[in-house]
Amino acid sequence: MSTVGESGGIEALYPFLAPAPVDREAVVADLCASTRRKADEIVALRRSLVALHAERLVACARAMAAAFDAGGRLFAFGNGGSSTDAQAVAQLFAAPPEPAHAVAAVGGVAAGAPVPARAEPVRAVAAVPLAQDVALLTALSNDVGYELVFARQLAALGRRGDVAMGLSTSGGSANVLNAMAEASRRGMLTVGLVGYDGGPMAQDDRVAYLFVVPSASVHRIQEAQITLCHVLWELTQRVLTGET
Repeated sequence: MSTVGESGGIEALYPFLAPAPVDREAVVADLCASTRRKADEIVALRRSLVALHAERLVACARAMAAAFDAGGRLFAFGNGGSSTDAQAVAQLFAAPPEPAHAVAAVGGVAAGAPVPARAEPVRAVAAVPLAQDVALLTALSNDVGYELVFARQLAALGRRGDVAMGLSTSGGSANVLNAMAEASRRGMLTVGLVGYDGGPMAQDDRVAYLFVVPSASVHRIQEAQITLCHVLWELTQRVLTGET
């Protein structure tokens, strides 16, 4: 492991930690420039997703709304940062904000702008994040295998008409792929969010609605994925409340 004292060590990433004197003004300027570049990147990427996925987002939202109208539930899952995003998505669907506090990420309303007030209140739906139970996750990982931690839960809890949403930056997470396959076998509506070129998840038909974020940056992928999730929620709400 690199140390601060080694050439090309941690000080190469964080020069302000280097023991030798540094030009702090230059470091701050570099940090500011880096932040601006990253902000520009995610804004451009989010805008590109409108043209790339607009029709698919609308179709997916309608399918999800139909599933929820019929009593379907949402199961969301992923690993690491994608796991926390999955938990956030489940929370959004299960305990949605009131209309005055809802925010549109992309689309007809500017990013960050309040969504126009709805004629009908938002509607909560049953949603479960599959990575929330540490005891269950560790038991399945230890006794069965980590690659099946989500598939086994869907086998026990899922039923035809439910919605399975899997998030993966690479599109190649074995446990997410196995869960998608299990959900498909059970007649669940499958929704996938991936990055790069889609990876293995884009190579077969196990996912009904697949949203690929074309980026090689894990950070930008996850930022864009949560945007897509918020747009999906907003569109689904509009269908559920009769606005579209």
